[in-house]
Amino acid sequence: MKVNSFTKKEKALTKKLNTPAKVQDFLNRLPFNFEKRGETLRSPLFALRAKRAHCFEGALLGAYILSQHGFRPFLMHLKAQKEDYDHVIAPFKIGKFWGALSKTNHAVLRYREPVYGNIRELAMSYFHEYFLNNGQKTLRQYSALLNLNMVKKNWATSKEDLWSIDKALDRVKHYDMVPKSHIKNLRRADEIEIKAGKIVEWRN
Repeated sequence: MKVNSFTKKEKALTKKLNTPAKVQDFLNRLPFNFEKRGETLRSPLFALRAKRAHCFEGALLGAYILSQHGFRPFLMHLKAQKEDYDHVIAPFKIGKFWGALSKTNHAVLRYREPVYGNIRELAMSYFHEYFLNNGQKTLRQYSALLNLNMVKKNWATSKEDLWSIDKALDRVKHYDMVPKSHIKNLRRADEIEIKAGKIVEWRN
């Protein structure tokens, strides 16, 4: 067996995860990768073997598993203002509607049911819950979809970190979510929302 090939057991696992909901449940069970030994962007194979993932690695892994069941392996970049962290999700389409897989350590910014009519609607579903601890809403742009199969060969099994995909996602066209004239008038999240937003699933 090659080190950078899926084993029979790993293939059986991806075959078993045959719906977006099952993939999301699996991603939720993976401990969060806090990158204690330095930044990583593991391929799906090596994230699976590490048994942990952060949001970008989770999106890559989720997109790969979906691709084994007839879905295109898409990523979308949700870009925040500089004081906050960006987020990466794995959109999927069922019929005419879009949903998304999302690996996060927080109570929000999670899975989206396939009920959105287009990718802007999908991206905007994350807007309200995207805020700092002072309640300031920070989500500013979303990207066009990046098809992973068009970016890098063997992205699913690469032994090297996938920084080239990170760069490719940055180069994809991005769209404003909020008119610049509206930003200063955005209402801050309520105290109870801020409190809920601090709930985490995995401790660093």
